[in-house]
Amino acid sequence: MTEEPISNNEELAPNTVHINDMYQSWFLDYASYVILERAVPAIEDGLKPVQRRILHAMKEMDDGRFNKVANVIGQTMQYHPHGDASISDAIVNLGQKDLMIETQGNWGDNRTGDSAAAARYIEARLSKFALEVAFNAKTTNWQLSYDGRKNEPLTLPMKFPLLLAQGAEGIAVGLSTKILPHNFCEILDAAIKHLKNKPFELYPDFNTGGMIDVANYNDGNRGGKVRVRAHIEEVDKKSIAIKDVPYGLTTTQLVDSILKANDSGKIKIKSVVDNTAKDVELLVHLAPGVSTDQTIDALYAFTDCEVSISPNICVIIADKPHFIGATQLLKHSVAHTKQLLLDELNIKLAELEEDWQYSSLEKIFIEKRIYRDIEEQTTWEGVLGAIDKGLNPYKKLLRREVTQEDIIKLTEIRIKRISKFDAFKADEHIRGVEQGIEQVKYDIEHITDYAIKYYDGLLKKYGKGKERKTEIRQFENIQANTVAIANTKLYINKKDGFIGTSLKKDEFVFDCSDLDQVITFRRDGKMMVTKVADKTFVGKDIIHVAIFQKGDERTTYNLMYLDGKTGITYAKRFNVTGITRDREYDLTRGNPGSKVTWFTTNPNGEAESVAITLHPGSKARVKTLDYYFEELDIKNRSAQGNQVTKYPIKQVKLKEKGRSTLSALKIWYDPAVARLNKEGNGQLLGRFEDKDRIITFYKDGTYELTDFELTNRFDADNLLLIEKFNPEKVVTAVYYDAKNDQYNAKRFLVETQTLKTKYSVIKEGEGNYLQFVTTLQEPVVIIKTGKKKSELTEQETALHELVDITGWKTIGTRIAGGDLKEIALPVTANDAAAQNDAPTLF
Repeated sequence: MTEEPISNNEELAPNTVHINDMYQSWFLDYASYVILERAVPAIEDGLKPVQRRILHAMKEMDDGRFNKVANVIGQTMQYHPHGDASISDAIVNLGQKDLMIETQGNWGDNRTGDSAAAARYIEARLSKFALEVAFNAKTTNWQLSYDGRKNEPLTLPMKFPLLLAQGAEGIAVGLSTKILPHNFCEILDAAIKHLKNKPFELYPDFNTGGMIDVANYNDGNRGGKVRVRAHIEEVDKKSIAIKDVPYGLTTTQLVDSILKANDSGKIKIKSVVDNTAKDVELLVHLAPGVSTDQTIDALYAFTDCEVSISPNICVIIADKPHFIGATQLLKHSVAHTKQLLLDELNIKLAELEEDWQYSSLEKIFIEKRIYRDIEEQTTWEGVLGAIDKGLNPYKKLLRREVTQEDIIKLTEIRIKRISKFDAFKADEHIRGVEQGIEQVKYDIEHITDYAIKYYDGLLKKYGKGKERKTEIRQFENIQANTVAIANTKLYINKKDGFIGTSLKKDEFVFDCSDLDQVITFRRDGKMMVTKVADKTFVGKDIIHVAIFQKGDERTTYNLMYLDGKTGITYAKRFNVTGITRDREYDLTRGNPGSKVTWFTTNPNGEAESVAITLHPGSKARVKTLDYYFEELDIKNRSAQGNQVTKYPIKQVKLKEKGRSTLSALKIWYDPAVARLNKEGNGQLLGRFEDKDRIITFYKDGTYELTDFELTNRFDADNLLLIEKFNPEKVVTAVYYDAKNDQYNAKRFLVETQTLKTKYSVIKEGEGNYLQFVTTLQEPVVIIKTGKKKSELTEQETALHELVDITGWKTIGTRIAGGDLKEIALPVTANDAAAQNDAPTLF
């Protein structure tokens, strides 16, 4: 027999609660508790409850010396109703941020993931900065601890945007917070600018260093994103070095991601060696024949050398979670700090007023010998009355009424104090208090200026050594398929119409990456683009297959086809720049029976000429004719094309290979990302054909020749000049000779032209560097010399007249001593150079 369920309409016994109601109530209670008491920091002090309790406990223990962390944990457990593990983790987290806590011992390393030593082996104390900005019992709001035995702060009176400096991360019920850390000095600068009503910007800064692209930071609001990269340097042609780790990662995680990319064939390396000690260094040894530039791009594209971080600033305001931006967070903190400073000033003013009142009463009490009036009094009330009566003539000199508490304090003055009373010192003290009162009143009236002075004091006192560590840069967008290593082989079965990487018994086509897309053309005039896969049907009778480059406007297809309906042969030239993948496109008029009679692929728009032989049975008088593709314009792939002949064709043969019908490729250099591009970003280097080269000169005195591949990388920080290479141009260089403390000039032709090999054009020696370089035919420069800026002298020098053209290894001619401050082209020369498509100077 089964028990019947109780209907919701039936009456329940008293104090009975539905399970649904209990679940809803308990879940909301739990969610609120996790949000308010565990995961999300308060906006007032930027701390989670466990962090606040740790700092409060350390303040109670503070005697200027280090304390065992185990003792700090024990002290904190008086306020924190959870286990010691959560407290220990929170202390280590605070200590590694190196702001509020000074540490001693092995506190681990967030770059390598090494954990801290046990709590009994490491020590900590509050930093001087923390003591200055986070504590003031007089302005603190208190509450009872969880067991009601002690008082703990509701929030600490934090006079600094700690949340922006330290960052925070937490996952609650139904929401999360991720606040990225910002630079200490920049936060204070922004606070000062805000108080001065000036605009300011705030961007994240990580103690792990690296680079950051803040283009989409969106002030830290939801929906924003930052891209973070590690610095990667070329050691030599066979190895590269990773010099830091992106925020939130460790060297172990980074190495794992590199090995994973290598195992999947995205990159080709021999080994990764972790040489991290004081500084991060991961040495990556490359496989033979692999380009360092392409590998660096591939590391950013396929490994954790580049990561995206999505900020999400969520804080507790008035016991509720709120989503705000970094700017709003700073403004709230500044307003809060300003109010705390005002409260402190009002408290100080009241204390000074009390000091003045008591000091004045004491002086009157002793100088006017009012203490003698109490000698004959026999009762306590009589004593108080006698003193009050004795003060009556002087009450009008005081700043407030005399209270009974004031009189009681006078009775507590010792005879020794009265006998050694110094009226002069008393007057000096009162004048000092009066000056203090005036100063405090002035600061209260000018509270904004006082707050600016306070922030400026923090910056001067604690800003040293807290400069920005993460370089703000604009990142180029790396297309994964362009930098992926060819890690698989593509095969084709032309008869059955299949392509794929698993057709190993069929014809091999080329090596490719599994990220590539492949374009195929068929005899019936159909075209399709598909992704590299194990086996894909693209249609029978394939005539051409190649890797598809989206947006390629230079690769030109020359096509001749027979229309199946009319029998007319058409010719066309077209590009394929953008398509829908796996969709079939018809390059003919679309009539059944159409077929391709001639097809070529031309990477630079070459246009060949062909010899056409007509069918012997055709009615044409002339059975042979020549056709020149260069007479056709390059049009859309859907264009019909131009009519070649209406007679049937027997065969088409190549008569002469064509030359490019396209103008040379325009290449620009974008200094913001230190990369070449075809989109017109940055400085135009010129028009390039296959054999053209780019030459770069660097501050270390080296030059390098490269091709114009867009994957090339340049050292923007050390780049002096970049331009299209002309071997007939004379290079004029000025360099500093540290040993002789002088500047030498030399003029030479570039003789060694090996690609991607650096050659030094300056004298070898420590401290030597290249100061100036140009390829102008007749360089006239302005040389400024002098020991002080106010005493600089200018001299115009024609270097082509002063210095002869010699070999690139010569020492050169002295043109100035060590007091040279600047050498540059005159403005007029720069203008003329710019008009003549001059090289880019940095």
